[in-house]
Amino acid sequence: MSFVRSVRPSNLVILAALPFIVYLFAASADYQRSLRAILGVELGSGAFVPGFLLLTAAFSAGLAVLVLSRRKVVRPRLTMAVGLAGLLATAAILAGDLVHPFIASVVANGVDPFKSDLVVKGATPRQLTDAADLMVRGVEAWLWPAYAVLLVAGLGLTFAGSRAPVPAESRLRRAGAWLLGLVNGAGLVFVLLFAHLAFASGLATTIRAAIAAYILAAMLGLVWVGLLKLRYTRQSLYFFAAMTLAFAALSTWFLMQPRDNYVLAGTLEGKVGIITGTPSGLIGAVRFGQYEGGPTTETPVRTFVTPEQAIEAIGRQEDVSGALLPAAAAPADWPRLWQVEALNDRDRAAGITFAVIAIVAGLLTFGGFLHRRHPLSIGSEFIVDTIRGIPMLVIVLYVGLPLSGALKDATAGVFDPPNLIRGIVAMAIAYSAYLAEIFRSGINAIPTGQIEAAGSLGLNRWQTARLVILPQAFRIVIPPLGNELIAILKDTSLLSILSIRDITQRMREFQSASFLPFAPYNSAAILYILLTLAAASLISLIEKKYDTKHR
Repeated sequence: MSFVRSVRPSNLVILAALPFIVYLFAASADYQRSLRAILGVELGSGAFVPGFLLLTAAFSAGLAVLVLSRRKVVRPRLTMAVGLAGLLATAAILAGDLVHPFIASVVANGVDPFKSDLVVKGATPRQLTDAADLMVRGVEAWLWPAYAVLLVAGLGLTFAGSRAPVPAESRLRRAGAWLLGLVNGAGLVFVLLFAHLAFASGLATTIRAAIAAYILAAMLGLVWVGLLKLRYTRQSLYFFAAMTLAFAALSTWFLMQPRDNYVLAGTLEGKVGIITGTPSGLIGAVRFGQYEGGPTTETPVRTFVTPEQAIEAIGRQEDVSGALLPAAAAPADWPRLWQVEALNDRDRAAGITFAVIAIVAGLLTFGGFLHRRHPLSIGSEFIVDTIRGIPMLVIVLYVGLPLSGALKDATAGVFDPPNLIRGIVAMAIAYSAYLAEIFRSGINAIPTGQIEAAGSLGLNRWQTARLVILPQAFRIVIPPLGNELIAILKDTSLLSILSIRDITQRMREFQSASFLPFAPYNSAAILYILLTLAAASLISLIEKKYDTKHR
């Protein structure tokens, strides 16, 4: 009965319905196939589970020893038992070959299957070649013994520190903590958040996207709040005014660069050749007849790398009858339909970008002057209000498609993140505005007298925020932060619009292939309910831990 009372009332409903849910998935082949497809269970992935469990157990035990040894009330027997469990898991990793299939799958799914020579071409699921498999085994031959040595050293320093004199105890425990924390923390983060989990890739994608977006959103939210709290000074106003003038000057310099002369030569009977690098505004004008004497219908175009290729294509009387060429490259005997001067796209884009920055900086400076506030504080307020006014789906599409494409073009393909990273950044930006308001309300709830008392003790603003304000504000904002975690966990389903293969995307793929009416949707709904209830239970535990008023 005590266990039943400790369970959240909402979770009791799920516990009561759990036997029916288990029976449903056990008895129905349609639901089994739906669950496998939505979870992302690949063929033969059962061989990867033992390695994943062993690595997770070893890394978790190492971190658990670190946490238990740093508690106020240390339990030596429990700490030693957890350390022994970590050693046993490490011994199993060294003794057998259970971890290698999992590591091989992680490596195979971590490279480009079209460009890398490490994987077998066309194999599904991905498989390493024999040479790559031998290379991975060679790395494992020294990696796991090295981890075992570091784990034993960290455990030894931790337990030795508990029996050493006071000065030596602190040094030994600190060294053991660094070893256990770095090695096991890095390993656990990699296994849980980055390694490919072939036995639950869809579920892992959803959880990882939610966690990464939530952490990034919290960091951005704190940045917005920090900017809101900046104090007004005349120096900041002068700095932004000077920055406005500087960006305006840069914009003018780029926009005043010499124009290039272009000629639309030939006829419009066929397609019009467009040379790579032609200003996009001229291309649109030619296509839609937006010039004097232009046709009212859309003109088809064809792209060429050089003017010579376009001229040769017209000379061979292909489907091209005219071309938009630089004036110097246009043949003199061709009829000229339109002649214009235009700024190249690079200078034009740079000029417009600096002009927009100058306008924004000028508005922030003017607003700061009127309201006696720091310009960045006004900018942060504008960002928060603007983001909250845009639907989540619009932000995901905008960041994932046009903005990412523009950044890719601006960096000549150097900056081209995968769709999952684009989706995570989009959700982080969207939720950062809501988290910023939560953080701001928590900070404003701290009495001003405590801040003044911290100043009287000689604490600077950063120390006051870190030691006085944020710890108390965190306890206040735990419930709304938990709500945002649940919301972002559900809203990861919007990332399927970017073809990210999370739970929702896999559900849609399976439904379109199987034509089952209810099983895919019910399976996905049950998974989301279980995930959100697990998150709610975690939040409830955190609330109880930091609830100091009712102890």
